[in-house]
Amino acid sequence: MATFISVPFKKASEVDLVKPLSKFVTATYPAGEEQADYLRAVEELNKLRKNALGRPLDKHESSLEILLRYYDQLCAVEPKFPFSENQLCLTFTWKDAFDKGSLFSGSAKLALASLGYEKTCVLFNVAALASQIAAEQNLDNDEGLKAAAKYYQLASGAFGHIKDTVLSALNREPTGDISPETVGALSLIMLAQAQEVFFLKATSDKMKDAVIAKLANQAADFYGDAFKQCQYKDNLSKEVLPVLAAKHCIMQANAELHQSMLAKQKKRFGEEIARLQHAVELVKTVASRYDEYVSVKDLSDKINRALTAAKKDNDFIYHDRVPEVKDLEHIGKAALVKATAITPPLSQKFTDLFEKMVPMAVQQSMSIYNQRKAETVNRLVGTMREATNLCNGVLASLNLPAALEDLSGDSIPQSIAEKSRSIVQQGGLQSIEQLIKDLPELLTRNREILDESLKMLDDEETTDNELRTKFNQRWSRTPSGDLYKPLRTEGANFRNILDKAVQADQVVKDRYNTHCDMITLLCKPENELNAAIPSANPTRTLQGSEVVNVLRSQLAQLDEIKKERETLEGEIKAVTFDMCTTFLTALAQDGAINEEQLSLAQLDQLYSAYNQRVQASLRSQEELLGQVQTSHQEFSSLKQSNTEANQREEVLKKLAAAHDSYVEISSNLREGTKFYNDLTEILLKFQNKCSDIVFARKTERDELLKELQQSIAREPSAPSFNVPAYQSTPAAPAGGPTPAPRTVFAQQPQQPQPPKPQPPARPPPPTFTPQAAATNPTTTPPTGTPSNNPPPVAPPGQAQGPPYPVYPGPGYPGPYQMGYNPYAYMPYMQYPTPPGPGAYPGAPPTGQPYQGYPQQPYYPQQ
Repeated sequence: MATFISVPFKKASEVDLVKPLSKFVTATYPAGEEQADYLRAVEELNKLRKNALGRPLDKHESSLEILLRYYDQLCAVEPKFPFSENQLCLTFTWKDAFDKGSLFSGSAKLALASLGYEKTCVLFNVAALASQIAAEQNLDNDEGLKAAAKYYQLASGAFGHIKDTVLSALNREPTGDISPETVGALSLIMLAQAQEVFFLKATSDKMKDAVIAKLANQAADFYGDAFKQCQYKDNLSKEVLPVLAAKHCIMQANAELHQSMLAKQKKRFGEEIARLQHAVELVKTVASRYDEYVSVKDLSDKINRALTAAKKDNDFIYHDRVPEVKDLEHIGKAALVKATAITPPLSQKFTDLFEKMVPMAVQQSMSIYNQRKAETVNRLVGTMREATNLCNGVLASLNLPAALEDLSGDSIPQSIAEKSRSIVQQGGLQSIEQLIKDLPELLTRNREILDESLKMLDDEETTDNELRTKFNQRWSRTPSGDLYKPLRTEGANFRNILDKAVQADQVVKDRYNTHCDMITLLCKPENELNAAIPSANPTRTLQGSEVVNVLRSQLAQLDEIKKERETLEGEIKAVTFDMCTTFLTALAQDGAINEEQLSLAQLDQLYSAYNQRVQASLRSQEELLGQVQTSHQEFSSLKQSNTEANQREEVLKKLAAAHDSYVEISSNLREGTKFYNDLTEILLKFQNKCSDIVFARKTERDELLKELQQSIAREPSAPSFNVPAYQSTPAAPAGGPTPAPRTVFAQQPQQPQPPKPQPPARPPPPTFTPQAAATNPTTTPPTGTPSNNPPPVAPPGQAQGPPYPVYPGPGYPGPYQMGYNPYAYMPYMQYPTPPGPGAYPGAPPTGQPYQGYPQQPYYPQQ
């Protein structure tokens, strides 16, 4: 009786996890100890997959532990890597566990770039191995019973979890073995078997009959539900349905047996006999239909002995009325089993290989937070730099401080001389011209990388569209156009950035062309620079005047403000905060991260004080510039004004403005060079991403083409048609599995196979025995008659030989049509020739056949 159903494994194809995961780690994390740890963890994950899926597993708890560890690791790593078709693309291929394939094609399989698909298939194997381990347990002791119940409940929970999650995990139609209907049926089967194990333990522990009856009745109910779920599933093994139907009857018979014992204890002898009789009928059904799958001899003997004893006692002593089965009180139910909840970690020895790596949700939030932080820093620093440039521009327009240093009128002002030395130290015109020359090359390199990346996407999408047009709905994978939308958006963004960079380069070049002459003058030696500046009448009378001292004091205050800004800029850039911990806490508490709210609150807290200091600096500068302009007006009114003095002052203003422009242009060009170099690295990563997804799509395309070719090869070359009845060969009455009992459930409908066209069969030649020539040959009745006619019965006194089939002639509906020769399809027989001259035997008596010749075949009446 102890026949239990176990589930076969799904088989996985080999997948290299090291290359794509290592590429992501090296691209995401800077070189160092952290990156090295993650690369080692990737190697360990690949080894773990090979141990779990790359070799045969023993039916032992240690093998189950390996599978559970791999499943737990998949659950832990899923939120930490961007597994998807258009990011980190890993294609997992699994075969159907129940599809054995055919001669010309392998078993059905499915390849998907989805970690959820891998998790689902691994969990299926967890359930399958649990069912196999449970089936191997020794049910004659408590340890074996407890282990079997535990593993069957684990298998039921795993199958149930797949049922609830498979569609959302795959986002497409799964293979038949992991479809919700199939795994739902398997979950019910495992739960029923766990309940049966509890029944066996209760029987072994000799618990009360009332309890055992309820356990058995609940098990019968579970088996009945499982049978209903399986009867329309044609992908399961052929033994499943008969075993489930037999188990339903057996557990129901056990429930009736133990309930009869309870009735006997309560002196209800008629009920005892009725229940035993019902149990006998159930066991007979199993013995007659499912004996090749389940043996019920011991149970049958036990029930029959109890029924014989009960009838004997009732006939001679009690004379209690035996009620009808339908009038018996229903037996109660007691469910002691429950599907194990699948809540990772399932392994007792699990340790996350990527424990230090933060989830992708936190990584994405950190990325957005860093962008917000950079925007805040740039805004504050940019505000201060704009204010400094404004201050320098105002002072240059007033020729300050050069006007205060040029009171002699015939020497180079100190500030101009310092500006000239500064430009020469920074490389002069040659450094700027070299930077300007390098920009187009950097731009061209970036454009080429971007164009090549998008061309790969275009070529693959064109191929995908052509195949989709060719195969129509058979080409079932995600369209490349839909899949590449994020990448194309990213590519368009990069092209936008390059276009804006080209415009910025042109602005810098125009500014350089405007101040090129004055910058060239500042690069000359001091004597040549002094000769190029016009001389003017001395204004030494202003030296020591109060207005000059006031202007110098105000300019010194402005210089102090500029120095404070440089210090403040350094402080702003140095601000750090561990936002990762905040995001992790939010994710753990709420299951999600409100990045905008958390980031804005933290940035306001970090930079509000700096923002106030920046605004105070702007107000101080504005106030001082107003005072400087007022003092300069007074200074200009005291200066002696003439043409030479005006020309000299104009040149000095241009020289001061040229210096400021040189500093700004140099800074802009270096920033542009750094921008292009940084963008090159980003575009190379984008190119790698495009290359990876295109390669994965090509691999998926080749797999799908192979599957389509196999499916096309399996299709019939001609449409099916109805074969005439006379060409159908009747099936043998025995040899196949016995159908399910009509008294239990409806029989599973079988899918009819299209019959192969056969030529008209020929009857075997008649047996000719020379020694028995004088005796009448036996007329043998045919078999294989149409289903609406009863098989013929041989006349009394005749032996029933092998039946001969009926052969109506081609194109004739009946056996007695005019012109039909019943021997037209029989081979000619060679009969022995007697020695001497040939002689024919005499005519037989009236109504008797010729000796040695076959009789007319028997034709059933239509």
